[in-house]
Amino acid sequence: MNPILECRHLTKQFGRFTALSDVSFSLKRGRITGLLGPNGSGKTTMIKLINGLLTPSYGEILVDGQPVGTQTKKIISYLPDRTYLPMTGKISDVIRLFKNFYDDFDENRALDMLKILSLDPSFRLRPLSKGTLEKVQLILVMSRRAQLYILDEPIAGVDPAARDFILDTILNHYDQQASILISTHLIADVESILDDVIFLKQGNLLLQAEAEDIRRKDGKTIDQLFREVFRC
Repeated sequence: MNPILECRHLTKQFGRFTALSDVSFSLKRGRITGLLGPNGSGKTTMIKLINGLLTPSYGEILVDGQPVGTQTKKIISYLPDRTYLPMTGKISDVIRLFKNFYDDFDENRALDMLKILSLDPSFRLRPLSKGTLEKVQLILVMSRRAQLYILDEPIAGVDPAARDFILDTILNHYDQQASILISTHLIADVESILDDVIFLKQGNLLLQAEAEDIRRKDGKTIDQLFREVFRC
């Protein structure tokens, strides 16, 4: 089966600064992959390139065998690292927006997850806490029946209880044949859900491996290996 994502010799430069340097990797279908590295390692740049928000300086990206463009955006569900919801409206307004904009949006799935949180769709967005807004945005993203979910720092800046809900939502509310790429530097919190890992450091690919191989061959958790590699 062809990979859902292929990055080939990917380089991104901003003037004299090189954010990514000759990075190549692929993602298998039906797997959860951690894109791991400290702040400034190139994770968000990589994600923006995959989503077509930036253009590579060199190299290419293929999503489901296609160059990044209109067709690939239809099969990617993207959670950015910052809240983008229109704060003037209600939860029901953004549900309607997603339903109208994305053909694969499952409104019933979104309403079911809101019910778990005791969040009424009539609630206004502005009074909601940062953690609750993060949950609403994640619910919207995970309610699409996408082929590739890309989540940029979904658990950063939220309390442990919110992290548990976010990780449970990721695990239990996506199509099992789809793939997830989750970017984070909070390794210990996400390690249990990862099938594969990619380590980035200062824009360079250090490692791509299966999570279980790391534990078996190196005798370490992913968090332990990460701390060793990055000396943190």
